[in-house]
Amino acid sequence: MKELDHIINHFGEERSQYFNAVAPPLMQSSNFAFQTVAAMREGLKHEMDKPFYTRGHNPTVAILQQKIAALEGTEACLTFGSGSAAIAAAVMSAVKGGEHVVAVQKPYSWTFKLLDQLLSKYHVTVTWVDGRDPENFRAAVLPNTRLFILESPNSMTFELQDIQAVCEIAKQHSIATLIDNSYATPLNQRPANMGADMVMHSASKYLNGHSDLVAGVLCCSRERAEAIFASEFMTLGGILAPHEAWLILRGLRTLPLRMQRVAESTPKVVEFLANHPKVDQVLYPHHPSFPQYELALRQIKAPAGQFSILLKAEKLGDVERFCDRLKYFILACSWGGYESLAFPIAALIDSDGNYSATSLPWNLIRFYVGLEDPEVLIEDLENALE
Repeated sequence: MKELDHIINHFGEERSQYFNAVAPPLMQSSNFAFQTVAAMREGLKHEMDKPFYTRGHNPTVAILQQKIAALEGTEACLTFGSGSAAIAAAVMSAVKGGEHVVAVQKPYSWTFKLLDQLLSKYHVTVTWVDGRDPENFRAAVLPNTRLFILESPNSMTFELQDIQAVCEIAKQHSIATLIDNSYATPLNQRPANMGADMVMHSASKYLNGHSDLVAGVLCCSRERAEAIFASEFMTLGGILAPHEAWLILRGLRTLPLRMQRVAESTPKVVEFLANHPKVDQVLYPHHPSFPQYELALRQIKAPAGQFSILLKAEKLGDVERFCDRLKYFILACSWGGYESLAFPIAALIDSDGNYSATSLPWNLIRFYVGLEDPEVLIEDLENALE
């Protein structure tokens, strides 16, 4: 696609401003100087758009923000030191003490903790709904509801929401919408085109693609970005460092190729597991057995690399033995890099308080397919299942 190629490879890169270097420079500076007091004053007036102090604007970070906003089809993008920071800033920008949020069940664990534990101290209340039916959002609306939180697909069991339908309900009630789009990436799903007000990513995942940094992004209108910048962004200071922004810029160059690879490989791995007698169920939006398969085909352009299985196991030790025998699937959290991963819910049993209260089944294992040959991964799974 011509537009995608331009965004990935050229958009936002004013090479004549930095010696015609092909790769953008890393502006590893916290501070930027001015020749006059008047120039300094003018810089402060436009701190979101001009270098003054890197907490507000850095030229390397700005190139990344332009590219991601263009990929998502929004006017603006803010970058953060983690996906959790992006979510927190978005939620806090939309909700005040005493107001109400409607959110999908089983969200990203730190989204849950933000709403259930942190913001509850300031009398923010939340209703968790089964997002598979848009009418559940409508039914949960209260007079003080200010925000809908979507995560489509969910990060462990991959339930989808009909994004356009939920956003239409939100607009009918003047409620803001926030969606986590990390799973699909802007290449396969553009929620802003379906009516979402704020679109966030854990940029640690596909956008970077190399498992060597932690970052978050938040895409929205210019007006909303300016409001968040002046308040939650600058005040809380959870910014993205220039070096991490430079690494994500490098990772973006191969995003289309990496997404194409996982779209080809993952269905092969999923199909093997779906037909294996020791696998009770496969949860993957782009497999015909998935209950919302038709919605996935309509809403997500191409398959991604994450899925979960429910292993036929009589006890916790069976799950542990299976996972311990895996060689090419590394036991680790996160996803979106070059390496294939397995994350068993069994690891949360008797872990610390942040995770051990999970309601997910103990025999559920989330997999991520990286860039390895799918036949190698299938052989690895086959050996472990034996």
